Amino acid sequence: MNAGPVTTVTAAAVGVLPERAVPGAGNGSGNGTGNGAERVRLPRRVWVGTGIVTAYVLVAVLAPLIAPYDPLEQDIANALADPSPAHWLGTDELGRDVVSRLVYASRIDLLVGFLGAALPAVLGTVLGAIAGFRGGWVDGVIMRISDVVQAFPTYILIIALVFVLGPGVPSILVAFTLIAWVAYARLIRTEVLRTRGLEYVSAARASGLSPRRVLWRHVFPNSVGQTLVYLPSDIVGATLGLAALSFLGLGIQAPTPEWGAMIAAGQPYIREQWWLSTVPGLLVVGFGLGLSLIGEGIEEWTRK
Repeated sequence: MNAGPVTTVTAAAVGVLPERAVPGAGNGSGNGTGNGAERVRLPRRVWVGTGIVTAYVLVAVLAPLIAPYDPLEQDIANALADPSPAHWLGTDELGRDVVSRLVYASRIDLLVGFLGAALPAVLGTVLGAIAGFRGGWVDGVIMRISDVVQAFPTYILIIALVFVLGPGVPSILVAFTLIAWVAYARLIRTEVLRTRGLEYVSAARASGLSPRRVLWRHVFPNSVGQTLVYLPSDIVGATLGLAALSFLGLGIQAPTPEWGAMIAAGQPYIREQWWLSTVPGLLVVGFGLGLSLIGEGIEEWTRK
């Protein structure tokens, strides 16, 4: 998870998003065809990434139908069994079916990944919009708080918060939210500072609209595009953060299946049953790859 400023997205991206949502814009024909259709076409990598992420989501939603066994059911007599038609990836040290645990682990990993990015995104965009639009002491307070948060190494601070709050999903989400909002706040603040000086905003103010209405009706919609570009990479960060915490014993606790915890549990048997740690690690990489393709594709689209 990234709590610092993002340097890979362009500040000009946000102003382009609203224009590209209008089919036929820029072709002068008004019939919704031609150049406008080309402009709204997303790069292929977005669709590839969406397909990968959708497959993960479907597995998580349909876990009770896909998993061949109860992920918590133990069979000590059949512990550390090799892959077979009965157990496609064998069993773990307690005789639990590995495939079933991988399938059910996707539920908790995807839930924390999406919420671990969505919650700080909401908090950061709101605070960043207020700071950029109001300015003055409000901007100063919010930015100084973000400086304090950003002064600490991200994962060290997350581990400290989870250690204080205790392991579990709620404390992990709280830790992610309290730290990761900074990147969103800085992104949105920069765009709001740019947008609030445009002519249509000045016209809205001159028409007598309240500052709150000008902010949320006119400034904010044209500034939030950067969040959409950054969000996929932050979901990856949240998923990796959960896996790292679980690997260290601070995340999801046994016997609940989770990819990072499964990597740690299979580590002592890496020479004989290498798949116990390798497969959950590959699943984390695959999910991150899908989201990275989406984020890179959106960034490429906004730059055109």
